[in-house]
Amino acid sequence: MKCVAVGDVFITPEMMKIALDKYPELVTDVQYFFFGENTKKEMRNTVKKIEHYERETIPVPEGFEQALADAEMVIVHLCPVTRKLIESAPKLKYILCNRGGVENVDVDAATERGIMLLHNPAHNANAVAEFTVGLMFVEMRNIVRANRALKEGVWREKYPNSGRIIELRNLTVGIVGFGNVGELLCEKLSSFGCNMLVYDLREPSRDNPRINYDKVKFTDFDDLVKNSDIITLHARASKVIFGAEEFKKMKESAYFINTSRSCMVDYKALYAALESEQIRGAAIDVFDTEPLGADYPFLKLDNVTLTNHRAGDTLNSYSDSPLMMMAELAAFLQKSKSPRYWYNRSK
Repeated sequence: MKCVAVGDVFITPEMMKIALDKYPELVTDVQYFFFGENTKKEMRNTVKKIEHYERETIPVPEGFEQALADAEMVIVHLCPVTRKLIESAPKLKYILCNRGGVENVDVDAATERGIMLLHNPAHNANAVAEFTVGLMFVEMRNIVRANRALKEGVWREKYPNSGRIIELRNLTVGIVGFGNVGELLCEKLSSFGCNMLVYDLREPSRDNPRINYDKVKFTDFDDLVKNSDIITLHARASKVIFGAEEFKKMKESAYFINTSRSCMVDYKALYAALESEQIRGAAIDVFDTEPLGADYPFLKLDNVTLTNHRAGDTLNSYSDSPLMMMAELAAFLQKSKSPRYWYNRSK
């Protein structure tokens, strides 16, 4: 079948070609395009627009719409696939979106046409889960603060949590969202001897052999907020779920971590909770505006670790994704095996 592949600075056309070349019996004709800016730094604002559902305002590569006219399949990462584009592609059967969120795709338009939309929430799940564990250690054990002080010639002895530094072992970690990242994080924390409180709107699975379910309690949101030593977000809500009231309910000794979506957190309320030591500390990887300005308020606080949207940024998470997606599609077409991440299956 004819395919259109649109890469970008994260998942390049070359990465897509490696995956597509493995299935010459399925893909006989491919046109490649490059979407967006040429550097990851420049692409951050485009990503933010996409995550705020502004896909209609973002220009696509020249010639992309024309190429779609007789294509049966399109594979993208961040490039928008709007209703207008879908309507211009009468033969389109499959949309492969190499990311967990599908904000760049008009799901309703695809579903109305009976087009299968595959996404890949697993592509950077392990990277984010690993990074989240790293942030727990970095913030609780003052790793970055100690490193910074030594580089400035200071042998620092006093920290925001001095006298109250605790190990991860036996702590209760509240995991908001039990999708791919949440489950992988739960798996990793099991090996550290943590207790887990898990909240998810969906019925969670309980069949991962690497998770000690004796240490896991599936609970409601309020219970998680009140009783966790660490709270970490791994959901995809498009509204604030953590504001002033939630921070007031948290333990004074608790830590808060966000590697998911900035729109889920009232950062003014988080700043107030940290400044007043209402909670002990936080680690943040995602922000409403990126990059941060020199006057960003959190930069003045000593009880927060800030990273610049690094959680999912590994070579594996990008290069492996097209291979994962094509394997899913091939299993469906050749063996009638239902894809794991068929986004609009039940819509």
